[in-house]
Amino acid sequence: MNDSDIKAVLGSVKTIALVGASDTPSRPSYGVMAYLLTQGYDVIPVSPKLAGQTLLGQKVYARLADIPKPVDMVDVFRQPEAAYEIAKEAIAIGASVLWLQIGVINAQAAILARNAGLQVVMDRCPKIEIPRLGLTK
Repeated sequence: MNDSDIKAVLGSVKTIALVGASDTPSRPSYGVMAYLLTQGYDVIPVSPKLAGQTLLGQKVYARLADIPKPVDMVDVFRQPEAAYEIAKEAIAIGASVLWLQIGVINAQAAILARNAGLQVVMDRCPKIEIPRLGLTK
């Protein structure tokens, strides 16, 4: 995906489900979630371990299917081998973007999501891409 495609994705999504959310401030998922909130995105943390709790002021859900409103983008902070199942869940909830974080590389998940009509960003981080592309709010 080229820069203009990534810019279009980041400009079009409003609600982001962050899969693999952590309540540990030193974890990348925590920092990215905090950053995305400052950029005006509606970020919904997804973590079975933290389900029902509040993280950075947002209710945590166990699974994507538990989120009670539409999700534009699924941002994945999990091991690469977990990405395929998450891609299936993202398709099932009607997300339009599957974003696999830096180091989360799973070609089968990307193919599955693309074949279902989702845009796929892989091995990148929105916290890096937003300022790099001049999209900071």
